[in-house]
Amino acid sequence: MKIIVSVSDMHKQADRLRREGKIIGFVPTMGYLHEGHLSLIREAKKHSDIIVMSIFVNPTQFGPGEDFKDYPRDFDRDAMLAESAGCDIIFHPNVQEIYPENHKTYVEVEQITKVLCGASRPTHFRGVTTIVAKLFNIIKPHVAVFGQKDAQQAIVIKRMVQDLNFDLKILVAPIMREPDGLAMSSRNIYLTPEQRKEAAILYQSLMQAKQMIEQGERNADQIKAQIRSMIEQQPDAKIDYIEIVDTTNLNPVQQLEGEVLIALAVKIGKPRLIDNVFVRI
Repeated sequence: MKIIVSVSDMHKQADRLRREGKIIGFVPTMGYLHEGHLSLIREAKKHSDIIVMSIFVNPTQFGPGEDFKDYPRDFDRDAMLAESAGCDIIFHPNVQEIYPENHKTYVEVEQITKVLCGASRPTHFRGVTTIVAKLFNIIKPHVAVFGQKDAQQAIVIKRMVQDLNFDLKILVAPIMREPDGLAMSSRNIYLTPEQRKEAAILYQSLMQAKQMIEQGERNADQIKAQIRSMIEQQPDAKIDYIEIVDTTNLNPVQQLEGEVLIALAVKIGKPRLIDNVFVRI
């Protein structure tokens, strides 16, 4: 497995692979890998000849007071795990390599970045779309794989790729979960043992919502109220949002029909955890 740290070297490697007719699969991450990330590598391998994973904690997607400096990092561990899952190249630049002095250009997707996570993190998605666009231009993949846990992110990236005519395919892989249903996340490390037990309520509430829908409930307010009542029973839980939206424009729905996204964000102690489920009526 190769480790590349400069943009120019990654350009050269990507150009060489493309000349050789190789299909490049790309998995973008901020590191501190877990089974969810490794599942993205395995999914990418189904569609590609060479797998590139980026490991870069992107400062522009963190807002004031968020955990950029404290975000967990362990590159040696990440490299070992990535190689074990079949990664061929890790792109691991430093901040100065990606955002050199006098950097002034950003990419922004309108409307769908202002709701859900974007409502409480107003600069977050500008940072996400900018870094992903830069990585697409640096790594030149044919296929890129994202996780469903960040459902809004995947929808935003698909829109950016379509609107800016990027020549690559976006795949979205299923959420990987712990045995009790908690979505795997690098930030789960912040949870105390008691908070870790409380965090299982996020998935349980989504499954309760799904059961209500299967039993015929179509009123979004009733479903959200049930989710809220379950989460609020946990002493350390502070709800950011619980929303039911359409899957194209992320507009709130009142009566469920077609495909909808039930999404939530909840702080449990220090970490802000997100989870979601897609439901087709």
